[in-house]
Amino acid sequence: MQTPKTILLHLDSSARAAERVKIARQVADAFEGEVIAQPCTRSALMRYPYALEGAAEAMAIMESLDKDCRDKAYATFKAAGGESPRLHWAEPMSDAPWGFARRALYADLLILGQRDPDDPAPGELPADFVPSVLVESGRPALVVPYAGPVATVGRNVLIAWKETREAARALSAALPWLVRAQSVHAVSYGEDAEASLRSLQRYLSAQGVDAVALQHGDPDEDEVGERILSKAADVSADLLVMGCYGHSRAREWVLGGATRSMLQSMTLPVLMSH
Repeated sequence: MQTPKTILLHLDSSARAAERVKIARQVADAFEGEVIAQPCTRSALMRYPYALEGAAEAMAIMESLDKDCRDKAYATFKAAGGESPRLHWAEPMSDAPWGFARRALYADLLILGQRDPDDPAPGELPADFVPSVLVESGRPALVVPYAGPVATVGRNVLIAWKETREAARALSAALPWLVRAQSVHAVSYGEDAEASLRSLQRYLSAQGVDAVALQHGDPDEDEVGERILSKAADVSADLLVMGCYGHSRAREWVLGGATRSMLQSMTLPVLMSH
């Protein structure tokens, strides 16, 4: 069982960035890992391409906006990181944001943030940044919700199980948390869900994890995400483990119903893997 030793933390100037830094430090301390805090946003010029018409004066404004964004991210990193020796600042990427997925190939775990459409900073990233990083890198990611307190991660875990490679990869990434958890529950939906939960319990038992199967059934695909979140609340879960389902089609990300629902409506940290 591999614990996350190299953790790649995404930083921007959003209000929730501080929470991600705190969680990254918590994970690094728990597993004796190292965090690379990577600022990654679209440049102001990408966001405001027509500014080129303003020539030199406009370019100066664009550069100032980029500097303000970097300075805010760095200030957040220093304030929320608490001078932890496990947290390391990385210089901004020249090929951001698209290069982040390539950088993620060299990390055991990513820490990303759910997109908040009401935050003043969502334009700093493409709307599909999180799913594109998950699908392109294939690395597991801990996605932090944009609302609500996150006191602990992994004390009470809910596994959304499905007999797929995506769910199996997420499960493997979650094992370091599962063996430490106070409680582990599992839900599954669809054909043969009951049998698959029994197989999951046997597998986890061999890993030293006692899991309680909660529910199985066959709701509509669009309802699965809501059912999972409802069960997470019922068991007071502070970590949800699930596969990420999606693919690219004509430059647009097509996500599975449960994945789409979760990325839009998550209420707790979600460990996902494609």
